[in-house]
Amino acid sequence: MYSLIGELYPICRSITGDGTRQTLALLGQEIPLQVFEIPSGTQVLDWTVPKEWNIRDAYIKDLSGARIVDFQKCNLHVLNYSTPVNAVMPLADLEQHLYTLPDHPAWIPYRTSYYSEKWGFCLSEEQRQSLQDERYEVCIDSTLADGSLTYAECFLPGSIEDEVLISCHICHPSLCNDNLSGIAVATFLAKHLATLNRRYSYRFLFVPGTIGAITWLARNKEHAPKVKHGLVLTTIGDCSGFTYKRSRQGNADIDRVVEYLLRERSEAHSIEDFTPYGYDERQYCSPGFNLPVGVLTRSFYGRVPEYHTSADNLDFVKPQQLGASLDLCRQITSTIEHNRTYTNQSPYGEPQLGKRGLYRSTGGRDPELENIARLWVLNFSDGRYSLLDIAERSHLPFTLICDAAEALLGAGLLRESNCH
Repeated sequence: MYSLIGELYPICRSITGDGTRQTLALLGQEIPLQVFEIPSGTQVLDWTVPKEWNIRDAYIKDLSGARIVDFQKCNLHVLNYSTPVNAVMPLADLEQHLYTLPDHPAWIPYRTSYYSEKWGFCLSEEQRQSLQDERYEVCIDSTLADGSLTYAECFLPGSIEDEVLISCHICHPSLCNDNLSGIAVATFLAKHLATLNRRYSYRFLFVPGTIGAITWLARNKEHAPKVKHGLVLTTIGDCSGFTYKRSRQGNADIDRVVEYLLRERSEAHSIEDFTPYGYDERQYCSPGFNLPVGVLTRSFYGRVPEYHTSADNLDFVKPQQLGASLDLCRQITSTIEHNRTYTNQSPYGEPQLGKRGLYRSTGGRDPELENIARLWVLNFSDGRYSLLDIAERSHLPFTLICDAAEALLGAGLLRESNCH
């Protein structure tokens, strides 16, 4: 995953353009992707697909011809979606188009101008303070013209049509944690799930932030209700503990699964209630759709100084943190896959487990815990309680509850119900 981030890091991405296509082409070497091109001007819900933006070069030169600010060295230097400019201008005029971070004078900010046509440069405060000449040559060699918006899906069919949606945004340029970490974890989660027999169908979306999710929803309005669980993955490679932001529903199965697993991990984590700002959960959880989609992150949106700056680089994300994030995502999908609801076939009194060979350890675990787990599953399998319900109430590991259910099912003491 870290190697993939390193390969994607230099690419200048935006909500449209060739950088996004190049990114998806590299992901397509890892997982099967279907790529969609939606023409500029297409109406998508209350929005319109914008013009396509591409950039070749940009710089600020002093009068000697030296590049003081150079897009080729860092693609964050240009206000993303800047209109073209080629001029020589006084420093006083140029300063109206400069963006810095005075509190972090060595860092370059990431700024955008997607839906208002203007131009600008992002640079360190140290660079800005070095501008002493009266005039500077300014060039942004970009195009803003009719084209298309590009997004991609990886669809893994399961035995049922109900879907798990995994979404990440692909519109940021050289920012490792805020977007590349989510892309990498989603890609390797898809590779993992592709090797398994799946109950649910899985749809991985690689979309430009906001407008990409809106475009997908506009094109899949009738299909969206098939989504029964969903996660937005972002900022998931740094050293912070996990943060989970609940869906708008607040108590959807995905919310309960993630919160249960985070508690079971006994690591520092935080749970956030839904708010209508942040990432693409805003779109999936908009009231007309109200999909059960939460957000799994580490450092939360806007709460660390590295957020949307050049400090969000290859040093900010760590391979071991990416690995732990993928491990948690695997646990989440495994729990979703195995969370069934059963009905006890011998509900009058406690069935005798000993004569069925079930009142003893069968898998090397603590025999008392195995027996307790089987009794919990038998008692609460009345067609209303899922295995997750039972794990939460019993404070026993979900895997132990699942194994108990498998043993009881094999002995004919359970049948699967249809409510989950």
